[in-house]
Amino acid sequence: MANAARQATASRKTRETDITVTVNLDGTGTSTIATGIGFLDHMLEAFSKHSLIDLNVAATGDLHIDGHHTTEDVGLVMGQAIREALGDRAGIRRFGSATIPMDEACARAAVDISGRPYLVWKVEFSQDRLGEMDTELFKEWFAAFAQMAGLTLHVEVLYGANNHHKIEASFKALARALRQAIEMDPRSPGIPSTKGSL
Repeated sequence: MANAARQATASRKTRETDITVTVNLDGTGTSTIATGIGFLDHMLEAFSKHSLIDLNVAATGDLHIDGHHTTEDVGLVMGQAIREALGDRAGIRRFGSATIPMDEACARAAVDISGRPYLVWKVEFSQDRLGEMDTELFKEWFAAFAQMAGLTLHVEVLYGANNHHKIEASFKALARALRQAIEMDPRSPGIPSTKGSL
């Protein structure tokens, strides 16, 4: 498994969105992101950089309505691509966690690549929008991503005042936690579960 290409491409096309995502789990953190939502692009670039997952996202959606469908569906397709790239998950570390400061804000993420999707979200904002993005959509992205990737994911902003810092620290915490969880563990080449499957 250590020499296998952990790469995948996933797509989703509906009357609301048309999205294609390609990932390389053993990349260098390079990315090409185009969702039509500038702030989401910025967060996904940071995710790629700090997870070391090469990430290409091409998305068009009904942004004339709002950013909800595009944001949620990008999360779904990214999660699907990562799940497919992980294959049977043999040899991965499975668990990861990270605490990331960004100026006055601090966020924590914990990941279990369990196959059992679950999101715990303890993040609050003091404004409704960041750039052109509704702040309520961040939870939608994290929930969709965890669902399709098969992650148990806990995200918490411990403290902070600046909303940009709080959400950017959250994306970076997810990135670093996931980077740890998807790493190959040379001491444990099998499925990291007593059940024998994830």
